[in-house]
Amino acid sequence: MYPCVILPTFWMRRRSRGTERTHAIYDHPTPVDQDGTLPDLLRSLEAVRGLGRVLVLVATTDSSIEHEAEDRVRGILADFPEIDAFVIGAAEMGSLHRRMEQLEFADLISGVSLSGYGAVRNAGLIAAAVLGSPSVVFVDDDQIITDPGFLETALEGIGERTASGKVIMAKSGYYTDEAGNYRAQDKAAWSDTFWRQNEFYNQALEVLTAPPRIRPSSLAFGGCLALHRDMYCNVSFDPWVARGEDIDYVVNARMHGGDVFLDDEWSVVHKPPSVAGTARHFRQDVYRFIYEHRKLEFSKSQVDLRQVTPESLMPYPGQLVGSSIGWRARMTALLRAISGRERKAYFSIARNAVPQASDYARSNCERYFAFQRRWPMLMDRLWEDIALKSLFTGERRVDRSAITGRFPMISTD
Repeated sequence: MYPCVILPTFWMRRRSRGTERTHAIYDHPTPVDQDGTLPDLLRSLEAVRGLGRVLVLVATTDSSIEHEAEDRVRGILADFPEIDAFVIGAAEMGSLHRRMEQLEFADLISGVSLSGYGAVRNAGLIAAAVLGSPSVVFVDDDQIITDPGFLETALEGIGERTASGKVIMAKSGYYTDEAGNYRAQDKAAWSDTFWRQNEFYNQALEVLTAPPRIRPSSLAFGGCLALHRDMYCNVSFDPWVARGEDIDYVVNARMHGGDVFLDDEWSVVHKPPSVAGTARHFRQDVYRFIYEHRKLEFSKSQVDLRQVTPESLMPYPGQLVGSSIGWRARMTALLRAISGRERKAYFSIARNAVPQASDYARSNCERYFAFQRRWPMLMDRLWEDIALKSLFTGERRVDRSAITGRFPMISTD
């Protein structure tokens, strides 16, 4: 059977004239008055062999635009009638949350929602479990698929045992630009002396030039990621990681005895829209890496987990999740503030972000471990759940008019 394709898409308010509204959660959400990159992805999906059910999760930066974003996505999908797509929005999530309450999993609702990268992916995994999908493939809305055999390649090796005896339950491809380059192209400035994120990233990807084709990796790419049922029903995404939930999933899988493998023959073209500045993303990376460091440290006290160290994640993200991450972040913010644009934002990061990120990590990383311990039980209860399956197959629909306030006109003739 071909996998269920899960497609998260992210939306924001209309841009005001002369200003650009940004949000701390998502890297580059699409304004609701634009189509963004989603049509290009869907056009490329049309040529993919064996494409079955596509679950489109509509996440927004603001709950007030949820229904407007859903309408935009449904309008875009109407131009691609050959794609068997099901849109998951606020109404569908409401049905899922009510079912979770009925099954006495209300404590997990905060980690399964349409807000935040990890929570959105978890919502997609639950929908796939309800449909009884033996495997899932994640594709992001800013990707282009160039290989008609994309899904066939995705499943190659899944469920099989490697020469070293490991079973492949999770596999990632990688991103390229339109010219086929997979390395990060930006050269490190002197202000990144203590950061060098792109350099570490490129070093990690050097494995693509050497055999074997499929190997355990410290990297994963959320827009080109395949998960076997035995993986996604037992290991969740972390809803509280700020960015990089895909690489964080590598850590989660390892803690629970598995691995995410990298396939050097599986890739997608990544076409993210340009962004005006870098300070906002850097702040989220500070939160992300400090959180990851705290998570690795906290896991040492958990006797039921396999220990994962920064050294085992070298060169990336290992170089940025060790005990030096705090001073690295602060020094980099100061140097960037001195050397270039967005000086005020970088000075603010140097002054406030590190202690704030540390407080956030202390407050939230324990929540993931409590959430994860209950995840396999939740997925077992919801596997092919009768009450939800008719909804996610499209056989039953929720009354969106009662939620949106847009009621059909009644004729007086």
